[in-house]
Amino acid sequence: MQIASLHDSPEIFYSLQGEGVRMGTPAVFLRLAGCNLHCSWCDTKYSWKKGVEVSVADVAARIGSYDCKGLVVTGGEPLMQQEELAALLELLPPDMFVEVETNGTLIPSADLLARVGQWNVSPKLYHSGNVAETALQADALAAFAALPHAWFKFVVQGEADWRAIEALQLPRERTILMPLAANREALAQARPAVAEMCLRHRVRLGERLHLVLWDTKKGV
Repeated sequence: MQIASLHDSPEIFYSLQGEGVRMGTPAVFLRLAGCNLHCSWCDTKYSWKKGVEVSVADVAARIGSYDCKGLVVTGGEPLMQQEELAALLELLPPDMFVEVETNGTLIPSADLLARVGQWNVSPKLYHSGNVAETALQADALAAFAALPHAWFKFVVQGEADWRAIEALQLPRERTILMPLAANREALAQARPAVAEMCLRHRVRLGERLHLVLWDTKKGV
């Protein structure tokens, strides 16, 4: 598998889930390398590049060493390595709860659908710098919308983003709006306006707990 490299080591670490409906839950994080989108505000651009090649068995052993029943697979874009990811999940304990964070452009395989407990889908809006025809794939988003355990997390700048979100016709009860912010100070400034936006449209406000706790530090 191609694992993102942080400080010259494969990025596998133990922390708290910082986003989404399982925010605050302890988990092992596995960051895969490579991405099919290039967001201007991405805070892990180093993961776009070729990473460190690690065998599936070695990755499973590293995850197991933390003695934790939660796994968050992130990237980059994890679904670019579906075959390897499915093989990895086969080696993990069946009671390990697996979350996959994806940009929602690729449809997951049957093997992954059978094993993943939660999909954290983050479609990218215009301010990501990606072309809409590339970033917003209707067939893939429809496939995720049909899954009751898929949540849709949008990074937003403000009210102007709502029209684009609404046009996607995703389940509102599983929609999360999260402020666009690269650090703790920017998050504090952006949060109130997004909270008001969530109240207006009756959707969930998403926090960025990792910024609140550790600001811009990586690998935590």
